[in-house]
Amino acid sequence: MQVSVEKISPVLVEFSVIIDAKVVTTAYEKAFRQASKSAKIKGFRPGKAPKNIVTRVFGPRVEAEVAQQLVDDTFPKAAAEKSMQPISRPSIEPERLSSGKDFSYKAKVEVLPEIAEVKYEGLEAKRPTSAVSDDDVQKELDAVRRANSTLEEPKTARPAKDGDVVTCDLKVEVAGEAVEDAGTTGLAIEIGAGRIFKELEDAAIGLEIGKSATAEIEMPKTHPHPALAGKKTQFVITATEMKERILPEEDDELAKDLGDFETLAELKADIRKGLEATQKDQAENVLAERLVTALVEANPIPLPPSLVAQQMQVSEREIVMRAQMQGQQVTGVGDEMRQQIKDDSESKVRAGLVMAEIAKKEKITIGPDQIEEGLKELAEQTGKNVAKLRAEYSEPRKREMLVGMILENKVLDLIEEKAKISDEA
Repeated sequence: MQVSVEKISPVLVEFSVIIDAKVVTTAYEKAFRQASKSAKIKGFRPGKAPKNIVTRVFGPRVEAEVAQQLVDDTFPKAAAEKSMQPISRPSIEPERLSSGKDFSYKAKVEVLPEIAEVKYEGLEAKRPTSAVSDDDVQKELDAVRRANSTLEEPKTARPAKDGDVVTCDLKVEVAGEAVEDAGTTGLAIEIGAGRIFKELEDAAIGLEIGKSATAEIEMPKTHPHPALAGKKTQFVITATEMKERILPEEDDELAKDLGDFETLAELKADIRKGLEATQKDQAENVLAERLVTALVEANPIPLPPSLVAQQMQVSEREIVMRAQMQGQQVTGVGDEMRQQIKDDSESKVRAGLVMAEIAKKEKITIGPDQIEEGLKELAEQTGKNVAKLRAEYSEPRKREMLVGMILENKVLDLIEEKAKISDEA
């Protein structure tokens, strides 16, 4: 076998492979014998047809099968001989195969780019502030009070106001015609919560039990109901029940009810501690993202299109799945979002290749001890039992993902060590 390689681009090469006539003849005769044994030709018993007739009937098929088999057998050896690791399926251009003659083919295939030098020392990035203000603590305390609130009917009848939960029956019309299956009964509207269309919340303000109000909304084209999608829709809401939210008092008793606290000050101190930990984690995550962006900008290496396409498919599936989990009826993304996905995917692929090169240069490896440490960190983050995670990540594909995450974190730590970090004002 003779092999030569031509570099078409930094990520695309073309192999020229010539297979010796003896190998071709051996493979062809073996395939021809098998075809002859199973050949069913009118007028002849199976396996008894003359060779010239079998050749005329089955020759083209045998030639194609042998050519494919020779490519499948020899291409991996050709790549190994030239110390190359293809990352896409080869595009094959075979010559016509003939028994007794050399067989040659060309194979175009994507490869990883050669990275002569990686720039990762002295990258500049700003760390976001992780300070927690008194207002932050108060907002969290207000959320805690809300979570421990109760809903009660107003002591005296009154119109609905901001913060009330109004239960309504809903009728829906488009162009004056009722859309029966779009209406509902017993819909709870919490005024000011922002969980439904603002127009419906606004219409509920001032309602009294038994009274009705109308809201007109231009429905989005993506609305799952075909009769409403992209249409100007009228909603008639009738209040059937009203409750107001009663918050617990902001005092020491609240603190005692919520846990091992004796005073409100202790509760606030605990809230502050939790917020500070969260803010610090968020700041570190943002810093890591900024360092990766700086790394990518400093190393504009060429990218194999197939890797970008694979990452785009993964990202698009994740976006569609998240939308479907939120109740949206979507099966794909638009052109504008697809371009954004392409840009993000190129950045992710470039970052992965560069970080892999850094790990190689710095001889960073992941052994059993690092994996165990990674499992413990994952257990802390997810609240899962370490033993269960250990069993879960014993599956080869998941273990490879875990090793990849640990390696990425170690490379990021190294980049941050060598970076010029300043605090954001």
